[in-house]
Amino acid sequence: MDGFGLGIGILFPTARDEEERDQLMNSIAPIWDANQTWLVLGAGAVFVAFPVAYGVLFSALYIPLLTFVFGLIFRGVAFEFRANASRKRPWNRAFFLGSLVAAMAQGLTLGGIVSGTKVVGGRFAGGPLDWLNPFSLAVGIALIFGYILIASTYLILKTAGAVQERAYDRAFWSSIIVLAFMILITFWTPIHYPLVLKFWFHPPRIYFIWCFPLTGLMAFYVLFKSLEARREVSPFFCTVVFFLSGYLGLIASLYPYAVPPNITFHGAAAQPETLHFTLWGVAITLPVVLGYTIYTYAIFRGKVEKAEHHY
Repeated sequence: MDGFGLGIGILFPTARDEEERDQLMNSIAPIWDANQTWLVLGAGAVFVAFPVAYGVLFSALYIPLLTFVFGLIFRGVAFEFRANASRKRPWNRAFFLGSLVAAMAQGLTLGGIVSGTKVVGGRFAGGPLDWLNPFSLAVGIALIFGYILIASTYLILKTAGAVQERAYDRAFWSSIIVLAFMILITFWTPIHYPLVLKFWFHPPRIYFIWCFPLTGLMAFYVLFKSLEARREVSPFFCTVVFFLSGYLGLIASLYPYAVPPNITFHGAAAQPETLHFTLWGVAITLPVVLGYTIYTYAIFRGKVEKAEHHY
């Protein structure tokens, strides 16, 4: 949910003047807090529902996860202070750096999970830098370009004029880079996690798992055509489908392991009583969060104009 917000932060230095930067900032300002609610909700859900996975992964990925949190804090402070600062340049740089660091840290975290975690007796038994390898670095760089893509398609939807035209160009070249990285990482994953080859090419999972890459390729094709036709709405939604196909395909490839290659989802899950209690909490909380998120997007729909100095 916050991917295009991070992407706009990464694109911040490419704006030509403060007026354009205000336009970029105002495009995400109304939904800023609502999007980051999912980070809190997701972390809390993992802690409650899968405490073993939470303990192992946070121990193994302590450095990239803390870096991610610090990047978000740095970015959030810059976001608020820039609005009232007389000298905006330092906060512009801070917003860019915070967004870049947070995006890269997310990619390093995901790459660290996929490349495997050493576990002995249900606890992390590796070193503090096990997550740092060429594969995780590639995932981190790929995610930066992925957020540039989704931010560009979001700006196509929310802006007009020169900002929108440059967003079309950035969406075009970033989509090609993201597709190349997804193909590279797809072929690289079995090296770290050989079991996925069995899942990819043997029944019964083969009948299910290939739905995701095919859906992703179809979404990419429609995205490419919609960018050529200069459409405004479809590029963003095609990018969302493209992202979801990649993430869902990855989950389907890793299942049943929550912490590859040792801890399954069943082994990481909390006691049944805890899960039942959590289910009721989610049943009450999730509709409320979804409701005010949808309401926020509905209220602030439409394009951001240059003349607007606030949202």
